[in-house]
Amino acid sequence: QVQLVESGGGLVQAGGSLRLSCAASGNIFRINDMGWYRQAPGDQRELLAAITSGSRTNYADSVKGRFTISRDNAKNTVSLQMSSLKAEDTAVYYCNARIAQYSGMGFMDYWGQGTQVTVSS
Repeated sequence: QVQLVESGGGLVQAGGSLRLSCAASGNIFRINDMGWYRQAPGDQRELLAAITSGSRTNYADSVKGRFTISRDNAKNTVSLQMSSLKAEDTAVYYCNARIAQYSGMGFMDYWGQGTQVTVSS
């Protein structure tokens, strides 16, 4: 099986910074794209940032210039450095990874359990 475990959420004041991390473990042959999403109460889950296995990145307009995604392929981890946080960034943050468990097996989406980020104004 595959597990994604997130860490690093919490409470921060507006203008502050937080770093989220996510580690993938289990039967992993290859990881393709990795990304971070968030979901606020009553809202749909939205993609914030994505990174390919070759470290090409893509960001939502709402976080561009404030958030930075990175990954360590040797450790199967993905991180999200968040700065200049705003009250509207308050949400549950989820990591996502497209993982093939075995050679010849297709890629499947896996999700972390979610970590709460609360930004006080």
